[in-house]
Amino acid sequence: MFPLRDHNPSGRTPHVTYGLMAANIIAFFWYSANFAEGAALAQFYDAFAVVPLEISQGEGYGTLVTSMFAHAGLMHLAGNMLFLWIFGDNIEDEMGPVTYFLFYLACGVAAALAQVAADPQSRIPTVGASGAIAGVMGAYLLLYPKAKVDVLLILIIFFRIFSIPAFWVLGTWFALQFFGGFTTRADDGGVAYWAHAGGFVAGLLLCLPLWTKRGGPRFWTRTDGHPPHPETRYSYSQNRMPKVPRRQPPPRNPGSWGK
Repeated sequence: MFPLRDHNPSGRTPHVTYGLMAANIIAFFWYSANFAEGAALAQFYDAFAVVPLEISQGEGYGTLVTSMFAHAGLMHLAGNMLFLWIFGDNIEDEMGPVTYFLFYLACGVAAALAQVAADPQSRIPTVGASGAIAGVMGAYLLLYPKAKVDVLLILIIFFRIFSIPAFWVLGTWFALQFFGGFTTRADDGGVAYWAHAGGFVAGLLLCLPLWTKRGGPRFWTRTDGHPPHPETRYSYSQNRMPKVPRRQPPPRNPGSWGK
């Protein structure tokens, strides 16, 4: 199940969100072209990725920021940019560009530190913007829990787009990070589940002052958890869970018996 878009338009052009996307994309293609696989790529990750053991020893603090702009592959980059594009514009709209940019960086640093805390002796490099973007998702959940999000459901050969509230999309995603964190060894490599969970919690907590300023629970009462402006409506998105019709067996022909 993949989120495709939300129904929550922003009131102004999200220049910082677009700039962050551009920076990540340009950085990826730059180091992909200049550092081939093998020793050169390993040297690049050693310089720009977070290595928990180094942070634990008081080294490599700069990588807490540089690691946000490095990715492990094209699909890793594409997935992160999709989530940033969906959820980032609204948080930038609420916070303003400067505060939003600092918030994004703070969430990314908190996410990396959460991964370090999960396995401080690990030598596995950690890269990606997903921790910072998880913080954006945490803020989105706090501000717009009932905003509609279109997701693509894929069941083998069955494809369908339908709309569900943000708290189901983001809440399920967050629960999966905790499940993955507790069932996967931190030093096995792969997905940095604790970075995702840490970034999400950091984003939610850092957004609390803004939510309180907007009125706290009264903000939810006033908006019913929806965006504070009219939502975008798409003609081809469904508003309920998809149903797979049962196939009826063909009628039997009485005259065909014994032939």
